[in-house]
Amino acid sequence: MRRHPHVFDAAGEEPITEAEVKARWEAIKEQERSRKNQNGALDDVPLALPSLSRAQKLQKRAAGVGFDWPDLDGVFAKVEEEIGELKEAVQALDAAAVEDEMGDIFLATVNLARHLGVDAEAALRKANSRFESRFRLMEAAAAEEGSRLQEEDLEQLERRWQTAKRQLSTNNA
Repeated sequence: MRRHPHVFDAAGEEPITEAEVKARWEAIKEQERSRKNQNGALDDVPLALPSLSRAQKLQKRAAGVGFDWPDLDGVFAKVEEEIGELKEAVQALDAAAVEDEMGDIFLATVNLARHLGVDAEAALRKANSRFESRFRLMEAAAAEEGSRLQEEDLEQLERRWQTAKRQLSTNNA
């Protein structure tokens, strides 16, 4: 009730906008953080969140204090920068740096999703589902022809992949 006064204590109040609800919510959360001696913007972001959701929440909090790109150009440039750094780490055969740079790429692309208004966790779930559906179609098509994917070369696999993509996009249209 304390976090949602617009719902529970609305008697006689004028309706408020979504932006006002969010502003009140953040003010209430800030009061709670102060009482818990959590002064940092990131202090109460739950560790138990899935990684993509937590990254998006951390970046939203950082943006709330002004640490954010002003437009998409900066975000795209950061993603490209991180990919370049990953390439360097791969060329250097530095496994620890490769892992760090992969993490930075994930973080940068989650930030891109946030800027685009896309829920990163939901987007990846959908992408996983599309991948699985396409791959299963590839397996079924190969089996229908008396083949197995592990017996086919990359060119054959790519043709099957493109066919599965077209087949699913036609079915979803």
